[in-house]
Amino acid sequence: MQEIFLLTEDNIKIGINHYRNNFEEVLIICPGWFMTKDSRAFREMSIEFSKYMDVLAMDFRGHGKSSGFYTFMSKETRDLSTVVNFAKEHYKNVYLLGFSLGGGLVLTYSALEGNIDKVIAISAPADFYKIENRMWRPEAWIPTLFKKFEPERWLSVRPEPLLRKKLKPVDIVDKITCPVLFIAGKKDPTVFEWHTRALFERAVCPKHYELFENGRHAEDLFMDEKDRFMNICLEWLGAKVGAYV
Repeated sequence: MQEIFLLTEDNIKIGINHYRNNFEEVLIICPGWFMTKDSRAFREMSIEFSKYMDVLAMDFRGHGKSSGFYTFMSKETRDLSTVVNFAKEHYKNVYLLGFSLGGGLVLTYSALEGNIDKVIAISAPADFYKIENRMWRPEAWIPTLFKKFEPERWLSVRPEPLLRKKLKPVDIVDKITCPVLFIAGKKDPTVFEWHTRALFERAVCPKHYELFENGRHAEDLFMDEKDRFMNICLEWLGAKVGAYV
């Protein structure tokens, strides 16, 4: 794995972990709020996917190794655009995998730019202003506390104090033309299942909806049911080497 840095059009440094195994396809992994490319879940996930395609795991602005302040989906499409442009220079096919707000961003970017081959959106919000976010409940935070006890990551997150205007993914998801896989957890305490269902129903592109009946939020789906998660994603992406084992 090689760590590289790219500069956005508004001069934000974006940190990326590049897992390069000479595939023609690359998967850009986009964590959500308060998660980074170096979180244990995303490092493990990147290694697993890199067995089947190259991987670019990124930190959005205001997270991890990237500079700037996080704007909660207002400016982060610029970060993703910078990484996609880099990927387009080196790969035949470019896929996006986004989690939570990262899922909303991959949908927003794909609707606006339309230059992606396939997309997977995990626990994506239909509307940022309608996220339930009940992470304070014991059934939400206790199961993940020990899996995500990463003080260094927590200290690396820098949110912007201003609340800027944002596009609602549900308003533009029908502009996406590439295939999109929508995945949700039925027991998600942060972005309720109805968000993903609303996005799926609104989309007119080739699409599929997958519900994890016992699933929680975003990367928890990978951490709790890794085999199922990997098989579903790899099948959607058309991995050439067969099913994940």
